Amino acid sequence: MHHYRQALLRMRQGDSDRDIAEAKIMGRRKAGHWRALAQAHGWMDAQAPLPDDEAVAAALQPPKRASTTVSSLEEHRAKVASWVEQNVPGTAIHQALQRQYGWTGSYSAVRRMVAGIRASLPPEVTCRLDFAPGEAAQVDFGAGPILLHPDGKPRRTWAFVMTLAHSRHQYLEFVWDQTVATWLGCHRRAVEWFAGVPERIVIDNAKCAITKACAQDPVVQRAYAECAEGYGFKIDPCPPHDPQKKGIVEAGVKYVKGNFLPLREFRDLADLNAQAKAWVMETAGQRIHGTTRQPPLALFALEQPLLKPLPAIAPDLGTWHRVSVHKDCHVQLERILYSAPFALVGKTLWLRATDAAVALYEDYRHVATHPRGQRPGQRVTCKAHLPPEAQAFFAKDRQWCVNQAVQVGPQCRALIERLLADNVLERLRAAQGVLGLLKPYGAKRLEAACARALAHDSPHYRTVKTILSTKADVQAAQADSHTPPAYAGANRFTRPAAELFPAPTPNPQPSALH
Repeated sequence: MHHYRQALLRMRQGDSDRDIAEAKIMGRRKAGHWRALAQAHGWMDAQAPLPDDEAVAAALQPPKRASTTVSSLEEHRAKVASWVEQNVPGTAIHQALQRQYGWTGSYSAVRRMVAGIRASLPPEVTCRLDFAPGEAAQVDFGAGPILLHPDGKPRRTWAFVMTLAHSRHQYLEFVWDQTVATWLGCHRRAVEWFAGVPERIVIDNAKCAITKACAQDPVVQRAYAECAEGYGFKIDPCPPHDPQKKGIVEAGVKYVKGNFLPLREFRDLADLNAQAKAWVMETAGQRIHGTTRQPPLALFALEQPLLKPLPAIAPDLGTWHRVSVHKDCHVQLERILYSAPFALVGKTLWLRATDAAVALYEDYRHVATHPRGQRPGQRVTCKAHLPPEAQAFFAKDRQWCVNQAVQVGPQCRALIERLLADNVLERLRAAQGVLGLLKPYGAKRLEAACARALAHDSPHYRTVKTILSTKADVQAAQADSHTPPAYAGANRFTRPAAELFPAPTPNPQPSALH
């Protein structure tokens, strides 16, 4: 516009097209065309004001030729426009037109209409967010290198990145998974790394943090809510499908992948994390950041005092799980079994697992706590949770039987010890049965029955019960207990001859003959 206005001004002053060309304002041919156009619009009058730029631009713009071509998609323009507003790809629009309307046109027609519709839409406008010191941090996961897992198989690692939104100083840790327990542990180590807590943490809608994604009313994972409450920060999830709201950490993850990971070798996960921490302090923290134009560590020195202090006692972070009580009175977590009261069999409980303990809740009522199991297949059982009959059975173990027999007497103890010393059969039930006769018959009779059974070398439950039921122990007590039976001793089946054969009857005297 400046050249055209200068040329018009020189023309009003009487300069020729050659003079304008020699002044290198524009060429002679272009000057001649411009002179004719100015005369047609009445701009050559030196007394009239110069036209403004908009009038000059309108005069220079060639008239648009009316298009006589009508798109074969014109009848579907409204539908295509609605799909474009929903960000549906052009290929999907082409397939939908063929499938739903039987349209047989080419994809080029769809592409031209989509381009025209998008050109008429208002442009997307964004604005950069500024954060005060200590106001916010942003968190995200990124794919890391593949390393050998302790189970002996190669596995993908994941980079957990927390970036302070003001200083851009970051915490970087590589982990094996994205579970809730890992998510909480990374948060704890991150705030300890910063030695402070930001006002809020901006996250995406990962399942380890948000159970229901929603722009207005997201549902926070229960364990993560406890973490936020314990450390005193607010959770700020991004709207679904809008990761630009945490663009700072997105750029940080990209920086880790492009600057830290290439051309490095890692022995294991510990070596990977050691190199990552050194890189954060020596490289990432010392660089001139592309946005702030200052080193992140220099800004962090100003931001760190403005972070909220860590709690005096670190909160006990735990994960929540819904578990069912099986008929064996146990619930399962990570293939480890934990007992629950038998009255809750068939019900669904809440299980809260920390590094050291596992707690069970029926709604909000605490019902049990166990130490955390260490290996799959382990069974952690509290005997008080079992049914009464099972408690009674497990309570009457081998030591219990011996202790009860000692209280009855030495003969009962000897019989119980012989039962439990059997090398072939497990005779714990027999020992429990013998001691069960204590209640109906009393200690004195049970001791006597055991003595009689041992005397007959028949230490069996059936023998003792038969002696008591037939009162053989009472009959033996009425006899002379000081005189040992004739068959006592090593020869238990021998008898004196006097008992085996009756004494001969003397022959009568012959009567006198009369």
